[in-house]
Amino acid sequence: MSPNANPAPSAAPCHIQAYGLVCALGEGKAEVGAALAAWQHAGLTPLDDERCALSDGRLTPVGRVGATLPAISQALSAYDSRNNRLLLAALAQIRPALDALRAGLAPDRIAIVLGTSTSGIAEAQEAVAAHQAAEPLPGAFDYRQQELGSPSEFLARHLAITGPAYTLSTACSSSARAFISGQRLLAAGLADMVIVGGADSLCGLTLNGFDSLESLSLERCRPFGAERRGINIGEGAALFLLTRERAGLALLGAGESSDAWHISAPHPEGTGAEAAMRMALQQGGMAPRALDYVNLHGTATRLNDEMESKALARLFGEEETVLCSSTKMLIGHTLGAAGAIEAALCCLLMEQGLPAPRQGEAQDPALTPIRLAQGDPASRPLTRVLSNSFAFGGNNVSLLLGLIEPHEGSPS
Repeated sequence: MSPNANPAPSAAPCHIQAYGLVCALGEGKAEVGAALAAWQHAGLTPLDDERCALSDGRLTPVGRVGATLPAISQALSAYDSRNNRLLLAALAQIRPALDALRAGLAPDRIAIVLGTSTSGIAEAQEAVAAHQAAEPLPGAFDYRQQELGSPSEFLARHLAITGPAYTLSTACSSSARAFISGQRLLAAGLADMVIVGGADSLCGLTLNGFDSLESLSLERCRPFGAERRGINIGEGAALFLLTRERAGLALLGAGESSDAWHISAPHPEGTGAEAAMRMALQQGGMAPRALDYVNLHGTATRLNDEMESKALARLFGEEETVLCSSTKMLIGHTLGAAGAIEAALCCLLMEQGLPAPRQGEAQDPALTPIRLAQGDPASRPLTRVLSNSFAFGGNNVSLLLGLIEPHEGSPS
């Protein structure tokens, strides 16, 4: 294990009482699940149709949310951003379960931990453009919209929750790290229920920023493919209710590490990524080959796919027994929201009995071989899934998610 990885103490599972999501595939579990199933046959994604212009006029595919988003009340207008509206869309799906569970809890026994990397930057961009043109600022603009703490502060005020509420921003691992913080709040007895998740919204700053790093693809991204050119950016939100009480889904383990290698490039051998995966499995008391599927970070950049395939190959050994694929080919890279959204996709695969999403093309022969899903049926239903989120600065998180049978787990 990397010296930069935290130890993996054993921990009781955090149970997932409900979850909701909105992304380019749709809004809610039924719609997104149907889109995941359709991908197995049609091979088309929203990235094939939706394009966004860069500052020089070139077009890049984006995973844009097409759903009509809920309005934010006038009383909370200072938080009115597309990012927070995405949160409300995910919240609406878990609100019945939340209201039922909170009935016996004091407001200060409920915590909120969210992840984001954009917050309200899109609204800030419009304000900056108006200022540069010597025009009045948009009437709806408020500086608080762009603050990274805005999502959790907004949600706490919207729900009248007074427990710990904070936002993490560790780039593309942000909302995956929210699960680890939620797990710790429950284990420490600081909360009886934690709302975890994240949101990120499309904006020109992000698109052009990744383009300046030569990481953005002008065609649909191809994770682990020989012709991969980089990432597509997406948007969306996902929220989960975590408690100690048993439920059908659980966070069985979580791992985190830091490469401390480079500000924007991962360690070339994937040592930190491997450490995070091993830690999650150790915390969940599971051997690597007991997994049914790995949702890869899979950004389709040269460096990520190289290091992740090396890390996976070392984790599983020579047999390549576990199916892997990247869901970013379906929704784009949702950045700070990716960990939560992709965890929700993994939960959907398990709950709805869906196969591992096929990769769509063969693996680049120059990469270390792993078993990429190509529509081949799994040898068993997906009940144990590892989901990876790796970020700038070598910030790595792996989440071990699972279906819980009635006889499993310790009594609540």
